[in-house]
Amino acid sequence: TGKSEVPIHPKHFLSQKPWFTKYLNKNDVVLDLGSGNGQNAIKTAAMVRKITACEIDQELISQAKTSALLKKIKNIKWEKADLEQKIKFKNASFDKVLFLDVLEHLKKREQILEEIRRILKSDGLLFLGVPNSQTSWKKLQRSVGISSFSDPDHKVEYSEKSIKDLLKRHGYRIIHFGYGKLDIPARGLVDIIGGFSLSVYKYISKLRTDLSKNHPQEAAGFEIVAKKL
Repeated sequence: TGKSEVPIHPKHFLSQKPWFTKYLNKNDVVLDLGSGNGQNAIKTAAMVRKITACEIDQELISQAKTSALLKKIKNIKWEKADLEQKIKFKNASFDKVLFLDVLEHLKKREQILEEIRRILKSDGLLFLGVPNSQTSWKKLQRSVGISSFSDPDHKVEYSEKSIKDLLKRHGYRIIHFGYGKLDIPARGLVDIIGGFSLSVYKYISKLRTDLSKNHPQEAAGFEIVAKKL
């Protein structure tokens, strides 16, 4: 629709400062696992010393490189990586790890959480985003025998208790537990609207954010900062 040189989800136009940015500092060495088309890495790059972004899809890596080039960003290293395998980085290599909307796509979830813990420095932080399985809309879908996963590629979705228990089991202490936008049946339609009218999309997104604050159990996903123990 002419809003970007490369395909970008409209959510990336809402803000240049993702929810986790207050935990970043200019000396950080950061890893973005499952970086997609690189928008989170690009936004993070302006606030840290350097960032390595890993993605399995070569086409998405190419799109990310194009976006970074257009914005003249030079402190991102792009790498192809399969997160179902053990990752190649050395122990205690990174201050922070971005792991946003990726865990639920993987089969070897226990392994990747152990790998992240291994490569984080002492007191390093994990920024994790996962979908909430317990919204009213998802419960309704399950009650009539329909898959409630918000993406057909999801292997799992999480309740607040199950993701907290999983992180504790793998040696993380949660220091921030936040909630995303309100889950609604028409999420896909709203995203399509965003491709044509960012002003309408921003209005709906703000409304969903405000409603989620009053009804956190209905948030589409969780926004978690966890410290390596």
